[in-house]
Amino acid sequence: MSNQEKVRHLVRLREQARLGGGEERIETQHQKGKYTARERIERILDEGSFEEFDMFVTHRSHDFGLENQHYLSDGVITGHGTIDGRVVYIFSQDFTVFGGSLSETFAQKVCKVMDQAMKVGAPIIGINDSGGARIQEGVKSLAGYAEIFQRNIMASGVIPQISAIFGPCAGGAVYSPALTDVVIMSDKTSYMFVTGPRVTKTVTGEEITTEDLGGASVHAVKSGVAHFRADDEEEGFLLIRKTLQFLPQNNLEDPPVMECTDPIDRVVDGLNDIIPEDPHHPYDVKDIIYSIVDDSEFLEFHRHFAKNIVVGFARFNGIPCGLVANQPNFLAGVLDINSSRKAARFVRFCDAFNLPIVTLVDVPGFLPGSAQEYGGIITHGAKLMFAYGEATVPKVTITLRKSYGGAHDVMGSKQLRGDINYAWPTAEIAVMGPKGAIEVLEGKNIAKIEDREQKAKYIAEKEKEYRDKTATPYEAARYGYIDDVIEPRNTRFRIIRALKTLSTKKDKNPPKKHSNIPL
Repeated sequence: MSNQEKVRHLVRLREQARLGGGEERIETQHQKGKYTARERIERILDEGSFEEFDMFVTHRSHDFGLENQHYLSDGVITGHGTIDGRVVYIFSQDFTVFGGSLSETFAQKVCKVMDQAMKVGAPIIGINDSGGARIQEGVKSLAGYAEIFQRNIMASGVIPQISAIFGPCAGGAVYSPALTDVVIMSDKTSYMFVTGPRVTKTVTGEEITTEDLGGASVHAVKSGVAHFRADDEEEGFLLIRKTLQFLPQNNLEDPPVMECTDPIDRVVDGLNDIIPEDPHHPYDVKDIIYSIVDDSEFLEFHRHFAKNIVVGFARFNGIPCGLVANQPNFLAGVLDINSSRKAARFVRFCDAFNLPIVTLVDVPGFLPGSAQEYGGIITHGAKLMFAYGEATVPKVTITLRKSYGGAHDVMGSKQLRGDINYAWPTAEIAVMGPKGAIEVLEGKNIAKIEDREQKAKYIAEKEKEYRDKTATPYEAARYGYIDDVIEPRNTRFRIIRALKTLSTKKDKNPPKKHSNIPL
């Protein structure tokens, strides 16, 4: 064979590989509203930047008729490219080849790019669209999953790991995305579950659809497994790119700072009146967030899950930060099991990748009740406390209104190594709210008053007295637990100046193998 013929043979093989399972299966994929594995990569990465690995890999199985079926690339496309000019590694499961099922060689390909990403210190993106383990390969397929899981674990906190679910992801396959930092699901075309509807019905008798058991809405709203629910794959691609804009390449680098044209000293006069006069009246904390961050840009994580707390990425004078805020507009901003889990994981994510944490506090306490206690609110609340206390990145906390009891300690308090703690004049920092405090402190005196109007008047007077004497920011400031009481309209400027001051901060944890966070 001449050199020219060898080149032509190479070209033909490449064309064959790019067809995956064939044109008919590609058309079926498109009819389902899904892109192919290679189309997804092309739309996520910078144009023309993709370098593919292992295009010519095929499986090695000789059982159950597989010896007669060979497809180049063997069901997964792997390689590296760039996003906004920054190197990323990527693998994309190809549903047109054996339903994207994982074989021994499939796993080896994925492990190779994960190992390479760790070596060079670059993010890894995994696109999931697979029927699960390749049953014909038995234990070799299971071993392949475990090899991937081990690498997910070793990469955790070292390089950013992003998982996009754009099709089925079931059984053991779900654990790789669950181990990564960010999970994105496409609405109506993706699902995740450990056991499917058929097994569920056989074992429990419950009849349920695939969508209701593990669709994007389920995991975005109920379980919290998905950080983002994208309307379609195109939005999913944008979310991957947007998320990486806030993250460093690895844990040894700082997040990318962008040029900021939004004035540092921009005053937001409306903030002086945003807190309602009635302490029981709600407001939307996102109105505050959008008004103080750069260019009103806020990338919210878990938007539909545990809405009593808000978390996400934003920038202050171009510096990427993680933002955590109680949401008075939902369950009064109370901390419960789900909101504690949500915020704790996010705080640790930020700390792992060197993003400063800005916390906006308006929390009346932890949600009471047997359901919460039986569900382990003690342990879950401790997760959030642990996350803040363990974090060594700059931490700026601003108390907007209520900060009561143990929830005060949990939300980035000075005692959990909060670096700079501010409060608005509307802040109420106390062991409990005035109503509960007066019931404890004045219970006997209240019981002696028989007249209903006099009793109500007495309670109102005592609650006001408690609020004026104890539940004020100045009491906390008197002991140095609050560094300053600030004018709300200057919040943006004070945060930016605090972050600039803390840019050279050094904080270390004691030497240890690892912590034993309450799980």
